[in-house]
Amino acid sequence: MTDKRIAIIGNAGGGKSTLARLMVRSRDIPLTEIDKLLWKENWREASDEEFHGEHTPLIAGERWLLEGLGKLDSIRPRLLRATWVILIDMVLWQQFWLAAERQIAWAEGCLKYPPAGNHDMITTRDMFVTLWDTEHEWMPTVRANVDEAEQAGIKVTRIVSLGELTDFMDTQRAMAKP
Repeated sequence: MTDKRIAIIGNAGGGKSTLARLMVRSRDIPLTEIDKLLWKENWREASDEEFHGEHTPLIAGERWLLEGLGKLDSIRPRLLRATWVILIDMVLWQQFWLAAERQIAWAEGCLKYPPAGNHDMITTRDMFVTLWDTEHEWMPTVRANVDEAEQAGIKVTRIVSLGELTDFMDTQRAMAKP
């Protein structure tokens, strides 16, 4: 299988983790949620040394599916090491919508997989500020990194709408092991 190192990247709340869990069901590769490297208990951010100490050996491996952003300086090396990059890059209002749905499920205790495995819910305001800041401060660099990976010959899939995300997930679901 040529898709042995998959990076799923995009803004918060856009379906990266759900897609990643679905994709590993049809592939013999381990999944790592980058947020679990970045965020420690009680939403304490890992130091650069802690984060890179875990991230660097992961991307050096031969088989992985890594989803999430992490630290900005970790994105380019991850994408250039990937064999397939999936960028979820929907318009911001769709990201807000999906994040709000996740917040509601989290508040109701129905969220099976909380971000970073952290059961302490962040405020909806903080989530929305993060979405806004990520879109304006990080995503231009992320998009440039994805373009660079594609120019280097790495397979890239861009998902830019909820419909495309649903269709892509349906395709992956059809491939998944029961």
